[in-house]
Amino acid sequence: MEKRYYQPEVETASREQIRKWQSERLVKQVKHAWDNVPYYRKKMEEKGVTPDDIKSVDDLHKLPFITKADLRDAYPYGLVGKPLSECVRIHSTSGTTGKRVMAFYTQHDVDLWEDCCARAIVAAGGTKEDVCHVSYGYGLFTGGAGLHGGSHKVGCLTLPMSSGNTDRQLQFMTDLGSTILCCTPSYAAYLAESIKERGIKDQIKLKAGIFGAEAWSEEMRRDIEQQLGIRAYDIYGLTEISGPGVSFECEAQTGMHVNEDHFIAEIIDPETGEVLPEGSKGELVFSCITKEAFPLLRYRTRDICVLNSEPCPCGRTHIKMSKPMGRSDDMLIIRGVNVFPSQIETVLLEQGYQANYQIIVDRVNNSDTFEVMVEMTPENFSDSLAKIAEMEKSLVSALKAMLGIAAKVKLVAPKSITRSEGKAVRVIDKRKI
Repeated sequence: MEKRYYQPEVETASREQIRKWQSERLVKQVKHAWDNVPYYRKKMEEKGVTPDDIKSVDDLHKLPFITKADLRDAYPYGLVGKPLSECVRIHSTSGTTGKRVMAFYTQHDVDLWEDCCARAIVAAGGTKEDVCHVSYGYGLFTGGAGLHGGSHKVGCLTLPMSSGNTDRQLQFMTDLGSTILCCTPSYAAYLAESIKERGIKDQIKLKAGIFGAEAWSEEMRRDIEQQLGIRAYDIYGLTEISGPGVSFECEAQTGMHVNEDHFIAEIIDPETGEVLPEGSKGELVFSCITKEAFPLLRYRTRDICVLNSEPCPCGRTHIKMSKPMGRSDDMLIIRGVNVFPSQIETVLLEQGYQANYQIIVDRVNNSDTFEVMVEMTPENFSDSLAKIAEMEKSLVSALKAMLGIAAKVKLVAPKSITRSEGKAVRVIDKRKI
């Protein structure tokens, strides 16, 4: 079997060579979008740009941005760059915040996407000797399909488990000796909790986990690693761009390598749209330079992070993005203060709690209310009411020190907050209801 994902000459190419590839592919992709996507051609015309103006990566900033609002406006076919007869698959977002976003794929697109996911599995130590346990959701969600295809490219024995049915997950994990777990970090934490309850940790052969699709902190990573006895690797992607595998961690775990032969990453000021220099914290923007069916250029992800092209110990030369530090659109503004759920998670884990919590924001008499519900551990659930009150008071102080704003804290019984088998529902903002 040809293993196109394993390309040392690509993953360890010089920065000059990477830039050359990107410039050539960008010029070609802009022409493709102009010729085949009227919606995007109109946006370029409105900005006074034509394909002739784009001669290299240096000209990328001249192109208009694409946002999720554009994808919804163009739903379902307005941004498709190939005839439907050449498209073989769609994937879609959940649509929880509005009209669903659709993404289209030719067979070429699927092949390249699976190559990217295969690179992520190899970077986590995966080989054809491994049993890859895929507990991301299948169907319209990209997680299951992406890692499934990547696992096949590597040659792993692939278990297409999808999410849910924890008893079956653990049965197959123990019976078939799963070695690599692919799922959301919140579901990994749930599986770890279930393994501990059943007393079967000695039967688990996992060595690595590839976790993504939702925000998770370094504290949560270390907790999962300790509970499952694995190394936990981050993977990043968006349905709009292709799915997981846009970037991934190597053994250095100091950021996620962007597959720069397929994607160009930029960091911009989320307010002005100005491109920021490398090392600056800002909003991540991606351009797809090899996708045929859905050739998005300068797509604003709303994720806040930093890019870094310093040499990596693993030998890969592709630029690294930090773990997203929050989102410019999902950020909560409470009483005028910017609050990210990841900050709250950090405090909870530092204080010895599990990452099982919910943030509830409401507005009463024109004033924001801010409550954090936190599950107690089984060990402290039996504490006296006075002790629990002290614990709540301690958390209030720690959260205020982190956030600069006071929150009401309510400690609740273990497992009383609904567990997630997909993306965790961390925030309930009743001000929008």
